Amino acid sequence: MIPLLIAVQFLTSLPVRLPGMPSPQELGRSLLWYPLVGLLIGVLLYGLDALLSGTPLLLHAALLLAAWVALSGALHLDGLADSADAWLGGFGDRERTLTIMKDPRSGPIAVVTLVIVLLLKFAALVALIEQQHASVLLLAPWLARGLLPLLFMTTPYVRAGGLGQALAEHLPREYLPLVLGLHAVAMLLFGWAAVVLMVVGLVVFAWLRQRMIARLGGTTGDTAGAMVELVECGVVVVLSSGTF
Repeated sequence: MIPLLIAVQFLTSLPVRLPGMPSPQELGRSLLWYPLVGLLIGVLLYGLDALLSGTPLLLHAALLLAAWVALSGALHLDGLADSADAWLGGFGDRERTLTIMKDPRSGPIAVVTLVIVLLLKFAALVALIEQQHASVLLLAPWLARGLLPLLFMTTPYVRAGGLGQALAEHLPREYLPLVLGLHAVAMLLFGWAAVVLMVVGLVVFAWLRQRMIARLGGTTGDTAGAMVELVECGVVVVLSSGTF
């Protein structure tokens, strides 16, 4: 169960303690559990939504968004901020983009990007609460974290060293398609909304992956985190629009 604990510790702020330093192989196998951790986050958000029933609408949405950010420890928002700064400041140059991405400071582009994404999520949550469409709270984090292992499986990892390289080198490629397929089938049990969510999520994923390859030749931990945030934002905005 060490790979599961690694996935929970890395992707959430839940109090999980590992018994020791994990091996690279255990880090790679933790990718198999990423979709399940996404489902866990979704279940917690779904439960919180039920507990907040009757709360004033805007406060309800704000508390859900705060919990959503807190559950992930703002990990993916940090990746989005670094990626936004690097994409603009890199002026199309690969090495400059990678260098800026490593800088822990956040520039104005990072701040603006975070504000826009969080504002869109908040507005979408308001609409979803009004529509009583709480299943999206469960599905969005589940899908977004399920796409992380797909990204590592299909896209070169371009930054040497660190956790991301261990994940990319030791991910269990023989089992991953089966695990992702089982999760996809389980999502479809939620009906038409899940179909739309998966289509939107895969379109966003494919576009972002293409941009990563065009600029960097692959992905990094930061761009992977940015992908999670942008997929979540895209699916909640589309499904809250009332079109589906």
